[in-house]
Amino acid sequence: MLGVNPYLNFKGTCRAAFDFYKSVFGGEFVSVIRFGDLPEACPGVEDEIMHISLPIGDGSMLMGSDFPGGVEKAIHGNTVFVCLGGDDETECRRLFDGLSAGGEVHEPFQQAPWGDIFGDFTDKFGIKWMVNCLGTKA
Repeated sequence: MLGVNPYLNFKGTCRAAFDFYKSVFGGEFVSVIRFGDLPEACPGVEDEIMHISLPIGDGSMLMGSDFPGGVEKAIHGNTVFVCLGGDDETECRRLFDGLSAGGEVHEPFQQAPWGDIFGDFTDKFGIKWMVNCLGTKA
């Protein structure tokens, strides 16, 4: 069985973002590795996250890291969204409301032309999300 797990990159805000995501999704981090935990620590970024993972849903994992200065430039664009889907309107609405808090809603969570309830937003960390509640009639 093939799974897809989003891997998000940040400019020094990975831990804050994942603490926020944990407050919405619940659960516990499976892994938290800081650059300072490596045998050859990167000077000046010891507290930044090299890898973090949080189980979400049924078998999915949300993962992420910081781009330490000088290694690679993190650029938030508009080419990737994290899409959450389910069939429980209450849970989908809770996720939409929780993750969009402090961010910018582009499409409110409402009845979509294809029959589902859908919305999208950019969270307060610059990550773009879509939430689609399957087969729901308003």
